[in-house]
Amino acid sequence: MASGGPAAVDGEDKGGLRPALSGLTTRGRSFLAAGVAAAVCAFVLGQSNLLQVGFLLIALPLVCVAVLYHTRYRVAGSRRLSPARVPAGSEARVHLRMDNVTRMPTGLLMLQDHVPYVLGPRPRFVLDRVEPGGRREVSYRVRSDLRGRYPLGPLQLRLSDPFGMCELTRSFSAFDTLTVVPRTEPLPPVRLAGESPAYGDGRQRSQALAGEDDVIPRGYRHGDDLRRVHWRSTARYGELMVRREEQPQRAKCTVLLDTRRSAYHGAGPDSAFEWAVSGAASALVHMLERGFAVRLLTDTGSSVPGEGADGYAGATQGPADSAGLLMDTLAVVDHSDTDELSGAYEVLRGGEGLLVAFFGDLDEEQTAVVARMRQRSGVAVAFVLDSTGWAQGMGPDNHIEERLRQLREAGWTALAVPPGAALPELWRQAARQRSESAVTGGPGSTGGWS
Repeated sequence: MASGGPAAVDGEDKGGLRPALSGLTTRGRSFLAAGVAAAVCAFVLGQSNLLQVGFLLIALPLVCVAVLYHTRYRVAGSRRLSPARVPAGSEARVHLRMDNVTRMPTGLLMLQDHVPYVLGPRPRFVLDRVEPGGRREVSYRVRSDLRGRYPLGPLQLRLSDPFGMCELTRSFSAFDTLTVVPRTEPLPPVRLAGESPAYGDGRQRSQALAGEDDVIPRGYRHGDDLRRVHWRSTARYGELMVRREEQPQRAKCTVLLDTRRSAYHGAGPDSAFEWAVSGAASALVHMLERGFAVRLLTDTGSSVPGEGADGYAGATQGPADSAGLLMDTLAVVDHSDTDELSGAYEVLRGGEGLLVAFFGDLDEEQTAVVARMRQRSGVAVAFVLDSTGWAQGMGPDNHIEERLRQLREAGWTALAVPPGAALPELWRQAARQRSESAVTGGPGSTGGWS
């Protein structure tokens, strides 16, 4: 990613000499004050030699200001992020490049880039004289344990004279954005309901049901495979007919993320809410890699990517593009002010396929709403966090066990998430619980993970 462009490093475009005088350093102001004091003393004492010294002390910083103010060379700046999207806790490198686009060499340049404090200290560099047409490249690293979108810029140049009397600042106008996405964990492959071994993990073969024309073989078109010729229909209609090609359909998966503010306690990278966000990201990436069309749904009923393309990512885009879209959304997701899960329940429709949910604290009313969600999905898996236990470093209590029992009776595969739990192990436990339920004929045993 490149930003910036030619930037004039001259004072005349910046509104007069006053900004230039404001750029006097402590040394320059001290010389100016000493010169004024010497001139006043010389006038009072009648010492002409002291007056000359005072004029010299006054003139030196003023001459430096004038020379720096009338400096007329142009430099171009650019910024490149590598990578522009990085998981929380990982580092990204920012590359800065300065080009002297004039025939005049530059003086000493001090380069500074503005970054949010969560990414680290503000980077500063000193660039020596840049020859005409020359360039200088520097880089620095940024890192954040908190997901989000962070602006980088504007890039600033500070010009200084050789005596250190004055400094002038010039800024580029362009910004770049570093996206810090949630951390993801690779999940173990478990066979999910609706998978067809003959056509990949998350795809099924089915005939379209748009009408009788889809059932009757169609006329031959240039480029059709001759092995698909339907000879009986060809003899009947007197023209070459071919069998309609079977069309693949992706199995669907909805990942539900509970973002209610009242459902979570604590904050920071190790909080229950951040674990839920990271878990949802891991599930989304895992299902996309297995060929599913996925959708991210929150408690408010908002859906990503939205209503386009059947409301599911991966149906038309590639897995990488779909994952990028969903991860960018999770990078900035925050708590909602609602206390209910009814918004998500209303969005769910029948035939949702697989439903993977990450819930915070559930009271009796919201547990009933979640139980009804099971009727609108083929397979439902819930990971329930006891945020109070997370904040206190304790395991699940009897309260959450009762909620899990209610969800299992409704057909959910429900697991409690203790503090610091690893999602891959919980993923395996969910598969084992589903298999045991199928063997024992428990609630929701049909259409399980196996």
